Amino acid sequence: MTAIDRHQAPEETPRQLPLLDSANRAFWQSGADGHLRICRCADCRAYTHPPQPRCSFCRSAKVQPEPVSGRGRVKTFTVNVQAWTPVLSEPFVFAAVELEEQFELYVLTNIVNCPVEAVTIDMPVEVLFEEREDVFLPLFQPREVGR
Repeated sequence: MTAIDRHQAPEETPRQLPLLDSANRAFWQSGADGHLRICRCADCRAYTHPPQPRCSFCRSAKVQPEPVSGRGRVKTFTVNVQAWTPVLSEPFVFAAVELEEQFELYVLTNIVNCPVEAVTIDMPVEVLFEEREDVFLPLFQPREVGR
């Protein structure tokens, strides 16, 4: 995954950007260098997402963002067909992607660069980023098996 792999969304696509704070800044800005970062515990080595100051498993405060592969599988998804604003004329996929680093390590995201009817459960996907202001939104696209 490199910083070149970025999703170029139409400028009119509305997205509510997250409020950045010390706990989530590494996640939302890590796409600047093309790497997805997820908090990982230095004590038990478990990943914790969404970002938080303590490990979800052992409660240690020794959590730091670490780069992950950016590869995963669609665990579940829904196709949104309701145009909530005039610029949302096409349906889109909202999915829970399970990252390959850990069982039940999910990123909630959109699946892009793929027809909505082609998205399936267990479909292999990889991250790419949509840059909006100082935020790099992690989106996922289909991945060729073997990559």
